Amino acid sequence: MKKILPLLLLVLTGCEYLKEKVDMVIVNANVYTVDEKFSKAEAFAVHKGKFIAVGTTEEIRDKYTSDQLVDADGRTITPGLIDAHCHFFGLGLKQQVVDLVGTKSFEEVLERVQAFQNENPKEFILGDGWDQNDWEVKEYPTRKELDQLFPDTPVALSRIDGHALLVNKATLDLAGIDWRTKVEGGEIVRGAMGITGVLVDNPMDLVYSKIPMPSLDAQVKALKDAERICLNNGLTTVDDAGLNRATIELIDSLQQTGELSIKVYAMVSNTPEDVDYFIYKGPLKTDRLNVRSVKVYGDGALGSRGAALKKPYADKWGHYGAMVTPVDEIEDLARRLAISEYQMNTHAIGDSANAVVLRTYQEVLKDRPNRRWRIEHAQIIDSLDFDYFGNGVIPSVQPTHATSDMYWAEDRLGEERMKGAYAFKKLLDKAGTLALGTDFPVEQVSPFLTFYAAVTRKDVEGYPEGGFQMQDALTREEALRGMTIWAAYSNFEENEKGSIESGKFADFVIYDKDMMTVPVAEIPSIMAEQTFVNGKTR
Repeated sequence: MKKILPLLLLVLTGCEYLKEKVDMVIVNANVYTVDEKFSKAEAFAVHKGKFIAVGTTEEIRDKYTSDQLVDADGRTITPGLIDAHCHFFGLGLKQQVVDLVGTKSFEEVLERVQAFQNENPKEFILGDGWDQNDWEVKEYPTRKELDQLFPDTPVALSRIDGHALLVNKATLDLAGIDWRTKVEGGEIVRGAMGITGVLVDNPMDLVYSKIPMPSLDAQVKALKDAERICLNNGLTTVDDAGLNRATIELIDSLQQTGELSIKVYAMVSNTPEDVDYFIYKGPLKTDRLNVRSVKVYGDGALGSRGAALKKPYADKWGHYGAMVTPVDEIEDLARRLAISEYQMNTHAIGDSANAVVLRTYQEVLKDRPNRRWRIEHAQIIDSLDFDYFGNGVIPSVQPTHATSDMYWAEDRLGEERMKGAYAFKKLLDKAGTLALGTDFPVEQVSPFLTFYAAVTRKDVEGYPEGGFQMQDALTREEALRGMTIWAAYSNFEENEKGSIESGKFADFVIYDKDMMTVPVAEIPSIMAEQTFVNGKTR
């Protein structure tokens, strides 16, 4: 027996040497691979930032060895989550201004602004997140109180959707806005006091051009803050819907030096200088940054009555909303992008804006297959226009918009138009794919709220009891695909991410609960315990 034991030890040790040494092995997991068959697995091996094998625990342990062997103890793992439409840089910058999300009255807005200024005195006060639809008096505020509180300090407070801005007299003066000012593609709201201080869509640019640019240190901090928040929520890729050249280059430099690990699909802001530069340069692609699309604003938002409708708003006689970008400019840009390698991703919320953009896409892409141009939001679609999505156009939608807007959307649209509003299932049936995002910081960052809203069509309080327009709810599998492989497809990245398959980057998330099986009421409380990008976690 004494002679057999050393021999057995030698054999076992030899077996370990015969195994392939890799960077990481995960075993005993509940893995949703999100491959074509939506198959399950128990284990996988990671080497040099990529998945190299996926299978059962026995299969992976028999073939691979690693100094980093992780026993998942039955925990659920999915591919890294992708937010297909958000404002990543904006999220970071928002951490540096007055947070007005969740305010229940204009009085509370004023209290938060005063408290912020007392603690962090600024020469130009910025805030974000108010929503008059959450107030008892559901009307736009005016600048009267801001003028009294801050007679000499400019104040600019953005509505939660980013399509309306409340400013005081000091800001109006700084921006040169008076009774003679006229701007197409929006509204300078007027009332008994003249200019009320509310600017909708394009007139806001007159103010933004006067706001001091954040310092380089503030920009870097914003990006790192945003990354921390996103990784904590299981996001490994974010599609930032509108970045200028300088910010894109800053992201690239931070990624190259290892200071930023999250992956960014950057949509270039539709400014002449940036579009010219990137079209001439061509797509920019690294393993963490992808620049090959242009973000265009078709119209405004429904909450601020800026969405462009075919018929007047049900709650504002004679008002149709407005196109932010003129139709001829959309058509000219589409023709230009069609002969480039760039994707066109257009914000379209109202049924009129969607019709304009969809018909433009069809015209310029009729001889150019697989361009994967996107409609961002695709919020209200005329029944006559759904078939346009069968021609390779991808709807990029935000499920939490439906559950945020459901309390008042019918007031804006009327019963008939609601049939084509937030119609995610119908869009999926027509397009065959659906990219899901949040539009954060308009909505919360949490992808679990996205998943919950897509599946239940309810708010976190369980309202409404039967769900909101449940004919357009998604299944759990569809929701997870929309946050992984379909989102990757919308970015031309389905061959490198979006599923746990050999050869793809090892982007994955370990959770405390199984989103595919837990009672739906528990989905919003799911936590991402660890988030891995290219096989590494922070």
